[in-house]
This record gives sequence, structure tokens and C-alpha cells, in this order.
Amino acid sequence: MRDVGYYNGRIGLISEMTIPMNDRVVYFGDGVYDATYAANRKMFEADGHLERFYNSLRLMEIPFSMGRDALRAELQRCVDLMDTAGEVMVYWQATRGTAPRSHAFPTDNSPNLLITVREVPLVRLDAPVRLITVEDTRFLHCNIKTLNLIPSVLASQRAKEAGCFEAVFHRGNRVTECAHSNIHILKNGVFHTAPTDNLILPGITRKHLLRVCESLQIPTLEAPFTLEEMFDADEIIVSSAGTLGVGVCEIDGRPVGGKAHALLRRIQRQAIADFVCETGYDIPLLSE
Repeated sequence: MRDVGYYNGRIGLISEMTIPMNDRVVYFGDGVYDATYAANRKMFEADGHLERFYNSLRLMEIPFSMGRDALRAELQRCVDLMDTAGEVMVYWQATRGTAPRSHAFPTDNSPNLLITVREVPLVRLDAPVRLITVEDTRFLHCNIKTLNLIPSVLASQRAKEAGCFEAVFHRGNRVTECAHSNIHILKNGVFHTAPTDNLILPGITRKHLLRVCESLQIPTLEAPFTLEEMFDADEIIVSSAGTLGVGVCEIDGRPVGGKAHALLRRIQRQAIADFVCETGYDIPLLSE
């Protein structure tokens, strides 16, 4: 198949799939999601993404009964149906279920599971990207990967209009994360990243980059950093499931980074090597 849509066991092309009007995602965004990449029909960091998914379910009090092994098998089933063995994005979400619109949780119904798989290339890491900053007006449960994403949608649109790759959220002077990515800085040889409190999503690639730094004996610091510290950083790194760690060259029209190129490249090369090792899919994300 050129792409795969899945809803509670039914499978078809994404464009041919439908969901009930009374799925609570329609009225309330009442659900959680996660996503990873697969290549060579092998999912990358699947255990970490599944762990975060089930933690989001717990925090949202969604009684999802399918176990991790069963869910992983359904995800793999969808990946295996793809015509390509190249890079694909694997997305899944669970909603509280289907019931007439009422704010309180419905009774006697089951959560709904939706999966999509489609070709989406990983972001190349050899060219740094441009960003903008946006005040973080999201709610105080950013650690839950909920389907309520309007602030991120609006910030991403502002970035697109500015010809930029991402929008950096900040609460006052504290940098939190990006609209759909985590953000980190390198300063004096140390990898800095925000702590996994309720103001950021605990990114799986963020966690992977911390492991990369440990393997390379690069010191790390998990602590809040400010806008000034970000602009003054030796390098700025954006990461997500599809972005294994891309550098940044400009924020709000101001040149940034470019002071620790060799260290950035060491981290990027190891992140790519880990992806190749786990998937068996050699991908040229760096040309140097």
C-alpha cells in the first residue's frame, strides 16, 4: 500500500478511512498520540515511544486495554503493509471512545485506536535551520502528548509564514521547547536541555541525544535555560522523531550558533549511527 490507515482493526488507504462523528476527538480532542519513524520496516526507539504513550494514557485516565506487545504488533502490521522499505512516519492515537457529546467521561464504552503510516523523509542534518520565538501560552500539562495542539498549530503557521523551520516557545524568559520539537544548546562543551517537568514533552529523541552525549563523554545538564542563554549558545539543536538533531543558524532574524561545529557534528553522526544500527537502514542525513 502507498499509505496505511487503521481504525479499531479496519485497514485501508488513509483517504478511504472514516471515523464516527461521536468519537470524542471530534468535540474535545479527548485523546493522546505518539509517533516514530520506521526504515527498513523497523521502528526506531519504539520502546520509548510506547512508554510515553502509555504514560499519557495514564495521565489522561483513558482506560486503554490493549497491551504494549499487542499495540506494537498492530503498528508493525501497518508498517509491513507499506510498499516501501524506506523512511515512513508511524503515527498512532487513542481517544476516550465514541459517545454522545458530554463533557464528563462516558461510561460503558471503549477507547478508539487510530494508526497511520505514510512516507515522510527524515530531516537532513547538514544544513542548519532558522527559527522564530513565540510566547508559550499552552496549558500546564505539556508533558502529556494530548491531541489538543492549537497553540502549536498557530506557532507552526507563524514559523512557516516567516520561512522558518520551527517556533521556539518561551514562558517569560525561560525557553521551554518548540512547537513540535525539543530544543537544546551547547555551551562550553556541555549539552544543555530543559528538565522534563510539566512544561515540556519528554521527547524520545531528546532522551536519545542524552544517551549519545553520555557515550561520547560529553557533559550534560538538565536544567532551565533562558532566551539570553539560547542566543549566546555555541550551538542550538532541535530534535524530534523525524529530526535527529539539526543545528540552528538564525532565530528571529539574529545569527546564532556556529561556534562548536565539530562537537555538533560528533553528536549528529552518532545519532545517525544509532538509527542505522537499530533499523539496518543506511541514510545519508549528512553530506560531510
